[in-house]
Amino acid sequence: MSKNLDPDIYFRDREDASKQLIDVLPLDVLSENETVIIGVSEGGVYFANEIAKITHSQMDILLTEAILAPNNSKLPIAMISETKEVVMHKALVDSFDISEDYVYAQGDRQYESDVLTYVNKYRKGRELVSLEGKYVVLADECIETGLTMMVAIKSVIARGAKNIYIATPILDEAVYQNLLSVCDGVFCPHKIQDYISIEYYYKNFKLLTFEEIEDIVEAQMNKKETHKDKE
Repeated sequence: MSKNLDPDIYFRDREDASKQLIDVLPLDVLSENETVIIGVSEGGVYFANEIAKITHSQMDILLTEAILAPNNSKLPIAMISETKEVVMHKALVDSFDISEDYVYAQGDRQYESDVLTYVNKYRKGRELVSLEGKYVVLADECIETGLTMMVAIKSVIARGAKNIYIATPILDEAVYQNLLSVCDGVFCPHKIQDYISIEYYYKNFKLLTFEEIEDIVEAQMNKKETHKDKE
């Protein structure tokens, strides 16, 4: 753990968080197998890139979008991914008496208006890297409810992933237990009871800019093209 005056601060910055995360990963397993590291959010791209560099793996970003409650524009009740997989927060959907038809219809709208825009924005329209028969690590900067990670798991299963691991510097303890039952391993240096918000656990935390994320994704795309040319 980072040495800070505040006992609730676990990381100095993203670099410190990535080092702590890498320390708990099964690097030998990931390096010895054909592995793809997937950032499942804009913030997750940084961590995916750091893991990819140390394991000499391919990296990509999986684009998703929240489906919001009809009576609360800030409450995600489901997620849709670029592979058109949908995962619902069943308890919220039921408690607000929201029909599944609404969720799927709204998901289709979000896919057309937002998800495809993100695919063009970050990957210039190209498809997600092939995952067939590969080890896949889903990386994010934190996991609060697990909704994004669940749709990511569903998406990479649909793309033929062989083994699925989750990597994040910090997550909610209850979510950790849930995720363990649906993947091959969850690697995280800090599991928090009553998770609050990501900013709370960093001494210095700032959002990545579009340019920073674009640079990371483009560098990976260029690396892939260079590898193809050498073949």
